[in-house]
Amino acid sequence: MYPLKKGKFAPQAHVGIPPGTYEEEHGRKGFYGKSAHLYHAHPPTGWIRFEGKLRPHLFDLNKLAPSDGHDAEGMPVAFLGNDDVRLYVSRRSQPMPFYYRNADGDELMFVHRGTGTIETDFGPLRFEAGDYLVLPRAVTYRLIPETRDNFFLIIQSRGEFEQPDKGLIGHHALYDPGVITTPEPAPHLDDNREWEVRIKADGEISKVVYPFNPMDVVGWKGDLTVWKINMRDIRPIMSHRAHLPPSAHTTFLTEGAVVCSFLPRPLEQDAEALRVPFFHRNTDYDEFLFYHDGDFFSKDNIQPGYATLHPRGIHHGPHPKALANQQRKSHTDEYAVMLDGLNPIRVLPAGEQVEWKEYWASWTEPAPLTAEPEGATTP
Repeated sequence: MYPLKKGKFAPQAHVGIPPGTYEEEHGRKGFYGKSAHLYHAHPPTGWIRFEGKLRPHLFDLNKLAPSDGHDAEGMPVAFLGNDDVRLYVSRRSQPMPFYYRNADGDELMFVHRGTGTIETDFGPLRFEAGDYLVLPRAVTYRLIPETRDNFFLIIQSRGEFEQPDKGLIGHHALYDPGVITTPEPAPHLDDNREWEVRIKADGEISKVVYPFNPMDVVGWKGDLTVWKINMRDIRPIMSHRAHLPPSAHTTFLTEGAVVCSFLPRPLEQDAEALRVPFFHRNTDYDEFLFYHDGDFFSKDNIQPGYATLHPRGIHHGPHPKALANQQRKSHTDEYAVMLDGLNPIRVLPAGEQVEWKEYWASWTEPAPLTAEPEGATTP
């Protein structure tokens, strides 16, 4: 069906928005389904208060203190989750004295900070900041950081992490599969000490102890393996005439979620084109965004290591400062990881401890709050 047109509107989405209006995209199935563009007389985020549990969230994940940050025997901490995905932070500062195997789900590990090696059944892989490490369910691995100040964002999914279908733009777009790195076997056959393998199943840890190093694979073949790609090897799709939706930046697909990477790129050159993310209400997805590095120009007062969660049903979009300054920049300078969850994402106790409760007020003017509410943590 061709779209209906009523009242004031822009014939092309995100281009030539009628003066004095604010465009909102109201869509289904993320950015893949039916949609309508609504032209408001006021910003949809121009609220003055929230009542009830539904609100936008901001977390300073730098303040999370998982036990693996100070104890080699420690583990990551979960701060958000639902039945499809669970998000953890690891601050591992020492080599793991054990091996780990997650039988509850596949893992996507994003290296926010740190360098070192991850040993796996398939062989070792070097890691550095900006790496995505894809760890299939029940792979055995061990992190061996070389640095002390490390930060890993871990997404556990009940489904596999797949590459997106690139369709008309071809299989070399976004990233050429040739930049993917897979491990070479490097068995530890001369290790005579006992080794513990911790296996997580149904959320509980069991332990298996071997009288030898279980990393004894001398070769492998197949189409299931550990692999990695670095953010710098992802080439974002661009349009110089219209702002593209987040779905254009999809990096991984998994059951119940989509993972996107936002990277530096030139801004739209058409004088009529919107140059900041458009207002939208999450109709079918909750949107999580982890800020890795750079200048996050669509949001105020955001620092690396922060994360936001915008639940379905309420609007979000650029802060007033970003709207006012959108013509002053020629390119973005931001690195971020986005996860859209098909089912509602719950804030877990660890997340509540590092949340700025008044984040919703950052869209109001004046933006900075002068007082911190009791019990809230201000980034």
